[in-house]
Amino acid sequence: MDTQKIASDYKLTKWAQIIQARRASGMKIKEYCITSGIGETAYYYWQRKLRETALLKIAATPLKNIDADGNITPNGWVLHKPPVNRTAIEAALTIEIGDATIKVNAETDSELLTKVCRVLMNLC
Repeated sequence: MDTQKIASDYKLTKWAQIIQARRASGMKIKEYCITSGIGETAYYYWQRKLRETALLKIAATPLKNIDADGNITPNGWVLHKPPVNRTAIEAALTIEIGDATIKVNAETDSELLTKVCRVLMNLC
């Protein structure tokens, strides 16, 4: 049993809960840290660690859904291919999570959107 790994996982879980609570509160980070007695530097440190851990997990996850054209679809997602005879489509998609807003339209790079979706899946 690796006690350092267990301790690290515990801290990551604890800080994930703190960060989620801050987001749910609607407070700014500085305000939340002051009212909760948390050091702002510690907050940003653990936020970075959580993001790094999520990205490492994504990088280590094998992608099983690759079609004949080489398009990657994360597990549990469906690849939607636009019609070949596309005319000017003005449709857009807006995704809002906490303080972040992501706007997607026909000109959005599909590889970038795939990477963003993979990160979002791991944050939920």
